[in-house]
Amino acid sequence: RIMTKKSQKVALCGMVAALCTLLMFMTGVFPFATYAMPCLAGLLMVTVAVETGASWGFTLYAAVSILAFILTPDKEAMLMFVMFFGHYPITKFWLEKIKFRPLSLLLKLIVFNVCVVLAYMIIIFVFQMPDILTEFGDFGKYSVYIMLGLGNVLFFVYDFALTQIMNVYIYIFRPKFLRRSAK
Repeated sequence: RIMTKKSQKVALCGMVAALCTLLMFMTGVFPFATYAMPCLAGLLMVTVAVETGASWGFTLYAAVSILAFILTPDKEAMLMFVMFFGHYPITKFWLEKIKFRPLSLLLKLIVFNVCVVLAYMIIIFVFQMPDILTEFGDFGKYSVYIMLGLGNVLFFVYDFALTQIMNVYIYIFRPKFLRRSAK
């Protein structure tokens, strides 16, 4: 059952926006947080997608993306949220409605790869941070491909974990603590 009162939806979105913005702001405090905080902020989007629906989820994603652009000290982390972690938990709902599982997985991989490649192109060419490529050092000219391959493996781990978190939220947390039945 999706929330019906507009005031409940606004309140939930406001709380999640504040938490997401705080997590994104913390990327400047913790050096390891470049990927962890956008991932955690994205996980919070699951609650909005489940409780209010995808349209509210995408609206919240847009609002948090604007706030992250203004307030996040780590621009790489901000782009990871804006380009992938912020919208993927909501997009995942639609991609998993595709009955033919290989097509669903292929589309998920395409979404991931397009988002990550675009994010790094923006980092390099728009934010003028080409030194991000030199950080790979001894890997040589193939380092980008190696990192993208490893990223794809980690994407499947993330996607699996996100599925498990969604299931715990929908089938355990909602009925037990919110007294709402599972969808």
